[in-house]
This record gives sequence, C-alpha cells and structure tokens, in this order.
Amino acid sequence: MINIIEIKDLDAPELQIYYNLNEAQLFHYFEPKPGIFIAESPKVIERVLDAGCVPMSFLMEKKHVETQAKEILARCEKLQSRDIKQIDKMEVKNGNSNMSAEREIPVYTAEIEVLAKITGYQLTRGMLCAMYRPALPSVEQLCKNARRVAILENVVNPTNVGAIFRSAAALGMDAVLLTPACADPLYRRASRVSMGTVFQIPWTYFDKNACWPDGAMDVLHKLGYKTAAMALRDDSVSIDDEKMMAEEKLAIVLGTEGDGLADHTIADCDYTVKIPMTHGVDSLNVAAASAVAFWQLGMKCEQ
Repeated sequence: MINIIEIKDLDAPELQIYYNLNEAQLFHYFEPKPGIFIAESPKVIERVLDAGCVPMSFLMEKKHVETQAKEILARCEKLQSRDIKQIDKMEVKNGNSNMSAEREIPVYTAEIEVLAKITGYQLTRGMLCAMYRPALPSVEQLCKNARRVAILENVVNPTNVGAIFRSAAALGMDAVLLTPACADPLYRRASRVSMGTVFQIPWTYFDKNACWPDGAMDVLHKLGYKTAAMALRDDSVSIDDEKMMAEEKLAIVLGTEGDGLADHTIADCDYTVKIPMTHGVDSLNVAAASAVAFWQLGMKCEQ
C-alpha cells in the first residue's frame, strides 16, 4: 500500500537514509542480509521495479505524485504480499518494529527546494527511491549460459562502472563480473549513469575468498572461458583477431583507472588485446575502451 506523506520535519529519522547514511552504511543496513540502495530518476526506478526489487520508501517532488511517478506508484500498489512478508522479516532482524499486517510504502513529498535541503544535492527528475538489495548469484550461476562476459578489475569510479554497464547491456555482453574492490554498481551515481542497465544485465562480485586473479581465473577456465586482457603490450593482438573472436566463451578483462590491469592479471589471461588508434593516442578511458571492446567482441561476433 502507498502512503503519501508531506514532509514537515526535515530532520525526521525516517528520512535519514536519504541524508545521513553513506553508500557503505546503506550497503550494510541489514547485515548480514543484503542492505538497501538509492535509485534516482523515474527511468532508473522503473528498471529497478522491472528487475523485481522491492521499494522501502520514496522521496519525491510533490508534483510528481500525479505526473511522473503516477504509474510507478500504481505498480507498487500491486506488489505481491509474499514480497512484503520477506522484507518484513529483514526489518525485524534489523530491529525495526514499525510494521503492520498490510505494510505501507511511504512516499515522502515536498517542493524541490526542500528536497535539496534534505539530501544536499539537486535530485535528477525530482525523485529518489530507497530499495531493498537483491541477493547476488554466484559466479557459476551467472556464467552457466553466458558466452561473453565482462570482468572489471578494481574499477573504483562509480561513473565509469555505470558507463561500462550501459555499454555491456547495449553491446552484446551476457554478464558482468567485478572484483571486490570495484565500486558498487548500485551506488546512486553508478546506477543513474547506467540509465538503470545495472538491473538489466546480470552481474555479481567474485567471492572475497577466491583469490584474484589466480583463483577466479581457475573458476573461469573450468567453466570453459578464454580470457582477454585489455592492455597495451608488445605481444598484444588486435581487437579484431580472428582466433579470439571465434572463441565460444570469452571473458573480457578491464583494469582500473590510471594503472590499468595488474601485471599478474595480464600474465594469467589467454590473450592480451589492444585497440588500434591513430594520432599518437595510446589509450582510452576504461569506459570508452569497454564500449569498443564490447562492440567488437560481443555484437560483431553475433553477426
């Protein structure tokens, strides 16, 4: 059930998830269960709902209740009771006793200037939604039927993570794997930059107990993958290498901003790959490089 609440107190404790908790605190909100994340803008929120996530609350500009948010709120009214019961169990574990037989989803509203005072920033399209995090699949589950996967090694900028996900979803990747040091794809900025595609393409983290790159590479090889490191080396092959493009299952490995892939990671990969460039340019931003790689090794391989 939806409950529209006009904000009277800017410091109300029920609003603290929007103004007083950082991304890490949101992530661990229900620890050891999955936490929560903030989705921003109607487009992203729609894609989150499409992915089956359940909203905890909304914060939005008052006028949007009957405009941009109208269909979104109507969808939330139809949430299955089993989804709500599952969430209620998580909240009890977290010590939240504010429950009822028919759980309400609060929609906190105010004018745009008031919302900016609460959050400390200007909302994109005047809308935020706190969502319960879904449980992530294992690497083995994710890769079972995937032919092309992207691997991000220690990509720490949420903007780059979001842009890479958008390219992966658009350009033929079946899944994305991240090392534990990567920025969280569900960070507000990452999911917004991705235009919600973090909820359209399957992804997960490598287990922290699986040593990267050795242990994780062993898992990929057992699953039948060849690995391609995006790196500029003397032995690098061109991105249109016919043998590599013909591989049945290929994992494309992209490195952190600045330093790129670790030497050990490159040494463990089956291919080292470069993008031919002109005008003396020797590298691209990791997000730009990912788009080129996904087009060549994802989309073109399907043609």
